[in-house]
Amino acid sequence: MTGVKTAKDIVEFIKKEDVKIVDLRFMDFPGIWQHISYSASVFDEGVFEKGLGFDGSSIRGWQAINESDMLMKPVPESAFVDPFFVEKTLVIICNICDPVTGEDYGRDPRNIARKAEKHLKRLGVGDVACFGPEAEFFIFDDVRFDQNEHEGRYQIDSIEGRWNSGRDEKPNLGYKPRYKEAYFPVPPSDSLQDIRSEMMLTLINIGVPVELHHHEVATGGQSEIGIRFQPLVTMGDNVLKYKYVLKNVAKKHNKTVTFMPKPLFGDNGSGMHVHFSIWKKGVNLFAGEGYAGLSEPGLHAIGGILKHAPALLAITSPTTNSYKRLVPGFEAPVNLAYSRRNRSAAIRIPMYSSSPKEKRIEFRCPDPSCNPYLALSAILMAALDGIQNKTDPGDPLDKDIYDLPPEELARVPTTPGSLRESLNALKADHEFLLKGDVFTPNVIETWISYKMKNEVQALDLRPHPWEFALYYDI
Repeated sequence: MTGVKTAKDIVEFIKKEDVKIVDLRFMDFPGIWQHISYSASVFDEGVFEKGLGFDGSSIRGWQAINESDMLMKPVPESAFVDPFFVEKTLVIICNICDPVTGEDYGRDPRNIARKAEKHLKRLGVGDVACFGPEAEFFIFDDVRFDQNEHEGRYQIDSIEGRWNSGRDEKPNLGYKPRYKEAYFPVPPSDSLQDIRSEMMLTLINIGVPVELHHHEVATGGQSEIGIRFQPLVTMGDNVLKYKYVLKNVAKKHNKTVTFMPKPLFGDNGSGMHVHFSIWKKGVNLFAGEGYAGLSEPGLHAIGGILKHAPALLAITSPTTNSYKRLVPGFEAPVNLAYSRRNRSAAIRIPMYSSSPKEKRIEFRCPDPSCNPYLALSAILMAALDGIQNKTDPGDPLDKDIYDLPPEELARVPTTPGSLRESLNALKADHEFLLKGDVFTPNVIETWISYKMKNEVQALDLRPHPWEFALYYDI
């Protein structure tokens, strides 16, 4: 939908293209896209100003039942024609407002991202923050899971899974990528080329700029599709479109996509390495003459992210499963240090190009289970805190982490070992998020309490299957 920028453009498009349904979408607090569909006849220009009502008490982490009414206000420039519905449907992303005060709702993740962008401009540090998250995922053929009072189980399957190398498939052709060796052999070992191409082209057709796709390291269908960098709020929108398209293209082929960070034992998990830079008047502020071609602001941004990383991870790696991926001694970036090439460091400075326009930092700890609006906003706020306070990032870690002697390795701080630890770190360190009223105390308190009650404590209460292997015969 090129050229669509105003409410008038949307109304004209609906009439000209004979749109039947308008599907309004917004993000809940933990990070799932929600929607409601209206007849296209309802839409006039006034809807964009007045908004449409819904029950906010039914959305996770939002309103109490005695103050449930909320408003959705469609954002015209976010519109795209849905590629999956039978009837012609126009999707529009919404901002959420309070119907009494008319103000933007403080717990709407997209509103938090909008405030982060405004805060950047208000500080005068820059005028745009560009993000390029690399959200990895698995394409499986079957998934089954259940948990009740007397049993708990899960089972995942993939035609590509190395565990199926001995299965009778009538015939089994044998092209199963080895564990940790699926980056990136050609077909027939990579059996997902066509489905990833369809995903990529569908994203491009709805306006999401995509550069590439490829198989990832793990067996069993791990993949990645690279979205071109965009400003913060736009990228938040695009990550949601990305997840939506990938899941629905997979479903069309009777497959299933998951962004769960660690669905397989014994092979790589899925990260969301976030490439990030700040620009002012068309100039990349992170490019300079310092280490790895970075400027002082770029190095200070790294200092801010590393300083606040334990708290950041409560938002950027926000599930209990995230910490099955972030385990010392394996492939995950658990070392709170920076390097120009060392992929075991939390922050890497890509060295693919010497162009100042391409200079950026890559925060490697986040994973795709995060709410993108909140995660990208939190990363920006930590970087801005580092720039404002000229936070020294320390010395780079350019050595092979696996070859470090124990006494030297002990001096390298690491990421928290669990979601509980990250949430406690966020409780102790969140003042940097409150600047500019971007995150509010209420948002932080609600996030911590929601995650503790519904995820950390809920998992604490349930026996794990491996505990039976360890302890049943005690």
